[in-house]
Amino acid sequence: MAEADCFCGIDVSARRLDVALRPQGTTWHVANDAAGVAALTARLVAAAPTLIVCEATGGLEIPLVLACAAQGLPIVVLNPRQVRDFARSLGRRAKTDKLDAAVLAHYAEALRPPVRPLPDAAAYALSALVARRQQLMEMLVAEQNRLGSALPGVRPSLETHIAWLRAEVRDLDQELAAQVASNPVWHATAALLQSVPGIGKGIATVLVAELPELGTLTRRQIAALAGVAPFDRESGGTRRKGLIGGGRSGVRRALYMAVVTGIVHNPVVRRYYRHLRTEQPAKPPKVALVACMRKLITILNAMLRDGTRWHETTSAA
Repeated sequence: MAEADCFCGIDVSARRLDVALRPQGTTWHVANDAAGVAALTARLVAAAPTLIVCEATGGLEIPLVLACAAQGLPIVVLNPRQVRDFARSLGRRAKTDKLDAAVLAHYAEALRPPVRPLPDAAAYALSALVARRQQLMEMLVAEQNRLGSALPGVRPSLETHIAWLRAEVRDLDQELAAQVASNPVWHATAALLQSVPGIGKGIATVLVAELPELGTLTRRQIAALAGVAPFDRESGGTRRKGLIGGGRSGVRRALYMAVVTGIVHNPVVRRYYRHLRTEQPAKPPKVALVACMRKLITILNAMLRDGTRWHETTSAA
């Protein structure tokens, strides 16, 4: 490690940002508002850290991340579970905002996660709209299920709410379409994705918003990022079935819907699914579906990498 190396951990909460520098041991905090973020980024520019890390906190970190990106600071947003596992490995049981910032700085120094291109404000806004649509759809499905067994006294309330939810979903669909159309890169990406049988506007928009790395990573990396790569579980003479895990749940959900539709409408997905279900030993339905999801994301990754539309003959590999 070079003498000038400096690693920064920032613990984000609703009201303040706790900061720790390592190996210097410097700590301080600022308010989590526009003035506090501006003061923090100015101090970090002067410190010139090798790496800055913070945790994903449901959107509270976005203003900080955007401000750091605007200043060219190398910031990485971590999965909180990774940080918790790292803290446990150090034997850290106490938990305060100041200690959490120190653990984050230690994580940055020890593991040095790679800095990847960060979404801009427009990309964050698109992702927020996609997430909101999913929330509304979950509420809509729940209300429709309740309507089926509802007593007459509550049916009018349910019907009114269902109508409102459907109208909100329609409005969001229009807003999402306008956002994608206004961005030439998103529009071109969505057009390529929609050339695939089984992928419509909704799934394409989810992939544009939630998986901007599509087309820039290897097939193994993109499968892991989408959460459809199985992980081996072997120890000594014991060998258990590999399981998928992690990744981005919204992307995995979109791939699942694309594959379910593709089994009917996409010749490549249909042939591959039938092959997995009929080969010896035959794969269980869920295993075959996940394998098709992995194959589909690999094909999509290659299409966007090469800038080509769907062709059955070239997508069958």
